[in-house]
Order: sequence, then structure tokens, then C-alpha cells
Amino acid sequence: MSLYKELYDEYVKLIDVSLRALLKRPEGEGAEIYDVMAYSLFASGKRVRPVLLLEFCRASGGDMADAIPLACAIEMIHTYSLIHDDLPCMDNDDLRRGKPTSHKAFGEAMALLAGDGLLNLAYEIMLSAEYRTAGAPDVMRALYEIARAAGMHGMISGQVGDLNHVTPDTDEKTLLDMIGKKTGALIKASARAGVIIGGGSGKQLAAAGEYAAAVGLAFQIRDDLLDRIGDSASLGKNTSRDVQNGKVTTFDIYGREQAERMVTGLTEKALASLEPFEDKGPLTWLAQMLLTREN
Repeated sequence: MSLYKELYDEYVKLIDVSLRALLKRPEGEGAEIYDVMAYSLFASGKRVRPVLLLEFCRASGGDMADAIPLACAIEMIHTYSLIHDDLPCMDNDDLRRGKPTSHKAFGEAMALLAGDGLLNLAYEIMLSAEYRTAGAPDVMRALYEIARAAGMHGMISGQVGDLNHVTPDTDEKTLLDMIGKKTGALIKASARAGVIIGGGSGKQLAAAGEYAAAVGLAFQIRDDLLDRIGDSASLGKNTSRDVQNGKVTTFDIYGREQAERMVTGLTEKALASLEPFEDKGPLTWLAQMLLTREN
């Protein structure tokens, strides 16, 4: 096992421990919603977004302890989006991370509320972090990055595009714009928020955005490839769902060989953007790991 793989695993453990400390089941009426929230939050996710936030904070010279609340909030926002994305009114999926999706396990109403609960808890955590962090203005700047990425300028707009325009006649520009918002926006916000909390320079902030934009697009193209050439057992989710729903993906636009070349090229672009950072090792390893992942 490489040193960077060990570091990644340590990040994931830290995030999981912190998430469990933040998501405690209360007593009284309605407490069962916490079980539904925990079901999806602790379903063996890769934690890519919070790891990016923590590592960019460290690479910018910051204290990761200051970034943990925002990293946990990022993962809650990501998980909420997956719960809602799987609902019958969206992608109508019944398998996620090798388990029945939230609405299949608990019903649509509870799944919807669990997503709402995670989103609102994320903002509660981020706002409370202002009082536990020395650089309060930086926390608010980072919170703004995350909120904008999660809202109508980012994920929500991307989901609308996915519902309305990603059809068999969708063109490349429309598809890439949707991906940049639905998938890429929160990844980019994670990286930039890490630099902000870490007190990084303007060059580092811009570089983090460039790295994350390239990694985010590569991540989605790799997802589209795995959806066609992978298998459900390895992926932990159903394959060829977009084909069944009549939606176009990057696989349809580019084909397998070009899509694979694009993932490689985007990864190289991400690595080239890291020049303003002194210690590039962990971020280099992470981009390369995502390039070759099988799930």
C-alpha cells in the first residue's frame, strides 16, 4: 500500500468518525429520520469531496482541524443529492453503493425528508463552524462557495438540465454544461473551500478550481464508461440506467476510446494545475486513483 493510499484512508476514517459525532440520534418524536439519514450517509462512499477539501487545506498551509466541519457538511450535501437523485421523480434507481436506495428501504416520503435533513444539517454545521474557527471571515467565504455550488447555480441547475435536456439528441455543449453543474460544481467548491480555509493564495485558489474542474469532468466520464463496461456487483449500482431512460452520456458523444483518452488528458491537466502547491503528492495520487477506479 502506498503512503498516499494510507493517507487517503486516514482522511476517510477521520471524516467518518467526525460524521458519526455530528449525526447523533435524538430522543422523541421524529427521531427515526436520523436512522434514514445515517443509512445513506454511512453506505461506504469514497468521500472524495471532503478528502479534497481537507487536502487542499493542508496543501495551502492550513490546519485541517479548521476544515473538518466543512468537509463533513460537504459529504452531507453530496449524500442528500444522491438520495434525491435516486427518487422515482428523478432517476428512479433502486440500488446505490450496493444497497437498496433510500426510498426503496424506507419509502419515498422518508427518503425525501432524509435528504432535506442532511442538507439542513450541513448548513447548521457550517454556520456553527464560524464560532470554532479562528478565521471566521474565511469560513463564511468558504460557506458561500459551497452554498452556491449546491444551489440553483450549481447542482440544482444541473439536475434541471438533466431532467429537461439530456435526451438522445442532446449536443456536446449542453451535456458538458450539465455535468459541470450537476457533478463538477460541488467538487470544485470542495477544493476551493479547502484553499480558503487553509489561507492559501489567489494563485492557489485559482489552481484548485482548475484541478477540480478537470477532475470533476474526468470523474463523470469515468462514471459513464463504467456504466457501460462495468458490472453492477463491482459498481454497487445498476448499470445502463441512462440507456434505459433514453438519455445521452459522454459515452454516446465520444465513444469508448475517445472517452478513455479524455479521462487521461483531463487527469494530466489537473496535475499540471498543481504548480502553485509545494506538496503535490497526495493530490497527484488522488487524481490518478480516480482515473483508474473500477467503482
